Amino acid sequence: MALVERAMVLSIVMVTMQISYAAVYKVGDSSGWTTLGNIDYKKWSATKNFQIGDTIIFVYSAQFHNVMRVTHPMYKSCNASSPIATFTTGNDSIKITNHGHHFFFCGVPGHCQAGQKVDINVLKVSEAASAPNPSSSALASPATVPASINVPAPSPSNAAKLKFIGLKRVFGVIIMGLAMHFLAVCV
Repeated sequence: MALVERAMVLSIVMVTMQISYAAVYKVGDSSGWTTLGNIDYKKWSATKNFQIGDTIIFVYSAQFHNVMRVTHPMYKSCNASSPIATFTTGNDSIKITNHGHHFFFCGVPGHCQAGQKVDINVLKVSEAASAPNPSSSALASPATVPASINVPAPSPSNAAKLKFIGLKRVFGVIIMGLAMHFLAVCV
């Protein structure tokens, strides 16, 4: 019976940690996914600390836009010929399930060239912890993406927010480790 109780406690801790980890990001914030207003999606994504489990939401007029997930070469050249996936609802939710770069653009002719494209970079926890201070330089790119991609650093006003999110996740990992240790010792 005690083992069942401990398993329940661990399950609750794991669910709580997953809920606290996951964030939801609306691409472009209040402007959404559009070609209007000269939105800098590169700058937008650089101010976010994407993690596995987060959800990216693209909100747009389905009559005028779409969302295509593409490879890095396709992203660079705005080549919409064979996307990995295409979304067309106007309110597309995409859950991040792995580390690395996730490239998206609008496949309507001319929209990608006009800047309607975004690179969602999900760093591993160890990469995020060892990355240089975001207020002093850009984040390093993984080896699979050429170093020529420059991602602007978050603004100083976002630096404190990013540090808080990082600390919250570190404490979550510590709590999870303690719970696992507690269960291992008690079994």
